[in-house]
Amino acid sequence: MNQTLDKQPIALVTGASSGFGLLTSVALAKEGYQVLASMRNLDKRGKLEAAAYKADVRDRIQIIQLDVTDSAAVETIITDIIHSYGRIDLLVNNAGYAAGGFTEEIAAEQWRQQFEVNFFGLVTVTKAVLPSMRERRSGKIINISSISGRIGFPSMGPYVSSKFAVEGFSESLRLEMLRYGVYVVLIEPGSYRTDIWSKGLESVKSNPNSPYSKEMESILKHIKKVADTAPAPDEVIQQIVQAAKSPAPKLRYPIGKGVKLAIILKQLLPWKWWERIVAKRF
Repeated sequence: MNQTLDKQPIALVTGASSGFGLLTSVALAKEGYQVLASMRNLDKRGKLEAAAYKADVRDRIQIIQLDVTDSAAVETIITDIIHSYGRIDLLVNNAGYAAGGFTEEIAAEQWRQQFEVNFFGLVTVTKAVLPSMRERRSGKIINISSISGRIGFPSMGPYVSSKFAVEGFSESLRLEMLRYGVYVVLIEPGSYRTDIWSKGLESVKSNPNSPYSKEMESILKHIKKVADTAPAPDEVIQQIVQAAKSPAPKLRYPIGKGVKLAIILKQLLPWKWWERIVAKRF
C-alpha cells in the first residue's frame, strides 16, 4: 500500500449503481476518500462512471461487484479490501429496494427477499467489517434507513418492516461498539427523487380484482405525486458526508420536509388521532 492511500480514508459503499449510493460515492470521493463503490450487477456501472468522470474523481472510485445477500462473497471481498488498503474507515450500507402491496396479497417469498437484501444483507456486510474496526478502535458505519423506519405506512409493509429492523439493529450495535471507538449512524430520509420510486411503483400493481383495489389506486396516485414532486437528494448526501466526517456523529439524522414533525406527532398524539391523519393522507 502506497503512502497516498495510507493517508486517504477508505470508504465502502453498497448499492452504488444509482440513487443515494451513487451520489454518496461521488461526494465522498470529492471529500478525499478512496471509495470502493459496490453493486450487485456491474452492467449498471455506467451511471456511476459517468458521474465520477464529470466530477473528476474517477481515480478515487473503484467499482466492485458485491451481492450483499451472498455471505461467502461478502467475507472474501471485504477481506481482500482490508488486505489491499489496510482498513475500511467508513461503511455506508445503502443497498436495498422497496417492496409493497397489501399484506394479504404479498407472497411470503417477497417478504423474505425484502429482508434478505434490506436487513440481512446489511447485517452481513456490517459483521464483516466489525473485527477490523474494533481492533483499530476506529470506524463509522452509516446505515441508510428511512422515515419508514420510524413510521409505518399502508401498502408498504415489507419495506417498512425491514427498515424498522435496521433501526433496532443499528441502535443495539451503536451501544455495543461505542467503547471501541466505532460509531453507528442512521440516516432517515423522507421523500426524495431517486430510482427507488420507479422501482417501487413497478412492484406495487393495482389489481382490479383485489378487495383492496380502491385503496391501492389511491395510494399509487399518492406515490406518483410524491415521486413527481420530491426534491433532489442533495441535502441527504450532504448529511451523509457530514456524519462521515464528524468525530462523534449522532445516532439518528432524520432529514426532509415534514420528517421531524411527523416523528414528533406520532410520539405525542393519541394513536387514534394519528390513524386519522394517515388515513386522510393516503
